[in-house]
Amino acid sequence: MPTHPLITWAVDHPWPAAGIATAALAVLGAALWATIRAVRSITWPPGSVLTAGAGAIVCTIYSGDTSWRFAGERLGMVDSTERALMFGAGELALLACAVMARANKAATATESTAGSAGVPGVLVWVITGVQVIPCYATSGIVGGTVRAVIGPILAGLLWHLAMGLEIRVARPEALSTGLPAVIGRELRERLLSRLGLATRDRTAEQITRDRATARAVHLAAVLELHPKGRLAGYRRRRLAAAVARSGAGTNGEQRHRLLQQLAARRTSGQLATVPLASPWAGTPVPGEAYPRTPLGVAGAQLRAMDPLAVVHLVRAAHPEGTPAEVAALCTEYGVPVSETQVRIALRAGNSLYPPSAPALVRPVPDPISVVPDGVRLLPVTCRPSVPRPTPAVAAAHTRTRPVVTAEYVPEDPVPGPAPVPDDPDEEVPEGDRNVPDPDPLIEHARAEYGTDVPGIRPLRARYGIGQARAQHIRDALGGKK
Repeated sequence: MPTHPLITWAVDHPWPAAGIATAALAVLGAALWATIRAVRSITWPPGSVLTAGAGAIVCTIYSGDTSWRFAGERLGMVDSTERALMFGAGELALLACAVMARANKAATATESTAGSAGVPGVLVWVITGVQVIPCYATSGIVGGTVRAVIGPILAGLLWHLAMGLEIRVARPEALSTGLPAVIGRELRERLLSRLGLATRDRTAEQITRDRATARAVHLAAVLELHPKGRLAGYRRRRLAAAVARSGAGTNGEQRHRLLQQLAARRTSGQLATVPLASPWAGTPVPGEAYPRTPLGVAGAQLRAMDPLAVVHLVRAAHPEGTPAEVAALCTEYGVPVSETQVRIALRAGNSLYPPSAPALVRPVPDPISVVPDGVRLLPVTCRPSVPRPTPAVAAAHTRTRPVVTAEYVPEDPVPGPAPVPDDPDEEVPEGDRNVPDPDPLIEHARAEYGTDVPGIRPLRARYGIGQARAQHIRDALGGKK
């Protein structure tokens, strides 16, 4: 038995043959591994789509057999090469139109619609209808029906499902915008409305009651027009049966619906004389949901922005507005913010009024014209004044001013109220050790509190002073008893 030269060479040269075999196996394994990775990286459609595609291929082959027989028997294509090139033109065109319809559907799909197949989707059904003709021409009525259903018709349906079902699986709520789908939905809705099934979320019992109510209203209106006709007794019996079937005797809501419908039908003639206002004159223009926003920013954009940025925009449009007014305007524009948020955004502090810069030197009146009898003047001294405690602006430097102090020596001293003793453990604040007389905090407290004289403890907490000085300010404000 002759031996192949390649085997003889391998036997004569074992090491080169082993190396070549190993390299060939390595290349084959690498190719197989790359193929497996490529197959795994493919995003396969759902199993239902793959099944529909497999069925569409089989039905297309079945339709191709019909086209092969029709091309030889009816079209005169006796040459096998010619028939092989021409018999599958319809099936190939069907597949091409299905692929183009799938591409159009994917390109026009949105979140709410499934897209439209366009002209290729219509051509799929046109080609399917044309391919039915060879089925009947080849096999007659019975065989042609079998060939038509299993061949081109099922091929068109399965290609339609295989090419278009993937979008519906990804978004089941999407609606098709094709002409057949739109017509089908419209006919379905009209049929349901005609049958009285258009209202959703109703049980079969409720649908029966509503139909009986409508029938009772119709019979009652007819009996009102013909109370003594030949069919009056029959209509009364039907009316009683309809009322009983509607459940109006035991269901208050159904009885109310029955009476409302009957009243509307009996008084329908009054519609011709009901006074109505003219819609062409005096109709106010509906206002906007929100007032005009500042600086030309749209309301939707303003409400989508950060609240602190909105506060700055509103303040730029209303520079004279207080924090409370800015907060109210932001709320009107649809961005609810509080006054505290406005103060934080504008860094306005806690002051409700803009602070005023204090004068450097307070004018002192001439002491000669205001000194009463019995007053002894003391030497003029310069003492550092206590800065006025304002929340927003604080004095950065110590100011000096001339202070005229006077000591009144009455002829018959009248004993005054005993001073409140200071706490033994209380430390005298730094500002209480050298207090000018008169105390500048007296005028400040009079302007702040007026006639509502507070207690000693609130004065100490408010100005950070000791108990003796708080007692002195309270007595000066009229807090004596």
